[in-house]
Amino acid sequence: MIARPKPAATMALYQRIRNDLEASIMSGDWPPGHRVPFEHELMQTYACSRMTVNKVISALAEAGLVVRRRRAGSFVARPRAPSAVLQIPDLKAEVEKRGERYGYRLLECGKRAATAHDRTRLAVASRASVLAMRCLHEADGRPFAVEGRLINLRAVPDALQQDFSIVPPNIWLVGHVPWTEAEHRITACNADNIIAAELKIAPGAACLVIDRTTWRGGEPITAVRMIHPAELYDLIARFTPTG
Repeated sequence: MIARPKPAATMALYQRIRNDLEASIMSGDWPPGHRVPFEHELMQTYACSRMTVNKVISALAEAGLVVRRRRAGSFVARPRAPSAVLQIPDLKAEVEKRGERYGYRLLECGKRAATAHDRTRLAVASRASVLAMRCLHEADGRPFAVEGRLINLRAVPDALQQDFSIVPPNIWLVGHVPWTEAEHRITACNADNIIAAELKIAPGAACLVIDRTTWRGGEPITAVRMIHPAELYDLIARFTPTG
C-alpha cells in the first residue's frame, strides 16, 4: 500500500495547535503542573477532530513537555534532573542551607547576534539572537560564584521581558521553561584578572568550573558557566551500586 500525503490544511491545523500549546508552555503562562485543556475542549476551540488533538498531545508528551495521566488529563511536565548524581543546583537554596545570607547582582545583560563563541557554546545557527548575561552570587556578602549565561531567544523569547536584575535567570528558567535534556561538565581553572576581580581572589587562584547546557526536544535552551572559588564549593553525591 502506498501512503498518501496528508492534506495541507490538516497539517497546517496540527502545527498551529501544537505551536499554540508550546507557546503557552514556553512563555510560562502554563507553568509546570498546569493542566492542559482536555481533548474535547481543544476540539471545540479549534473545530478539529479528536485524532488531530491526540496527535498534538502525543507529540508534546514525546518531546517531554507534557505528561499524560490516565483519566486525569495532560499536565505541563516538571523539569527532570539529568541524573541521580548531579542535579541542576539552586544557588540561593544552597547558600541558605549553609546558614548564610544569599545575595545576587546582575552585572551585564543584553541581546545580541550569536558570536562564533556563542555558537560553539549553545549550538545555535549563525545570526541567531541570544540573551547574554553575567551575574554574581554571594554568600554573606562574599562572592560565591560568577555566572556567565546564554539564552536562546528562539526557544525562550519571553526571556526578553524578564527583569533579571531582580530574579536570577536560573530560578526563572527552572520555574517557567520545561527542558528534556541536560549536560554537565566539571573542570578547574586558574582565575584570570577579570574573574579574580569579580570573585575577590588572587589572580591565578584555583576555581571550580561547572558548564551546563539544557535542551528541549533537541533545541538548545541555555548554556551557563558557573565559576566558584575552589575553597567555597564542593560537589557531593550519594548513590547505590544500581544508581
